[in-house]
Amino acid sequence: MNLENAKVQMRKGILEYCILQIISRGEIYASEILDELIEARIMVVEGTLYPLLTRLKNAELLDYKWVESNSGPPRKYYVLTDKGNEFLLGLHETWIDLSDSVKTIISRKK
Repeated sequence: MNLENAKVQMRKGILEYCILQIISRGEIYASEILDELIEARIMVVEGTLYPLLTRLKNAELLDYKWVESNSGPPRKYYVLTDKGNEFLLGLHETWIDLSDSVKTIISRKK
C-alpha cells in the first residue's frame, strides 16, 4: 500500500466539503478558492477544481455570476444556493461526528 496515495485519497474525500465551506463565506473567484486550498495543504490543481465546481453547479449547490475585471476578461464568482447551504450543513454535521469518532479512536490507550 502506498502512503502518498492514501494521503491523497483522504484529502479528496473532504475536498467537496472544504470547497463549499470556502464558498459559503461569500462570492469568490475560482483562483481564490484554489489559493486557499493550497494554503491549507489540501493539494488540488485547476484540473481538479473546475470539474468539481461544474458538478456542484449542476447539482444546484452553487451558482455563479460574471463580474467585469479591470485586468482582463470577466471573472466567474461562485456563491452557494439555498440548497447548497442545506447540503453544507449536512456535511458539516457529518464532519463533526466523524472527527469526534476519529479523535476517540486515536486517543484510546492500549
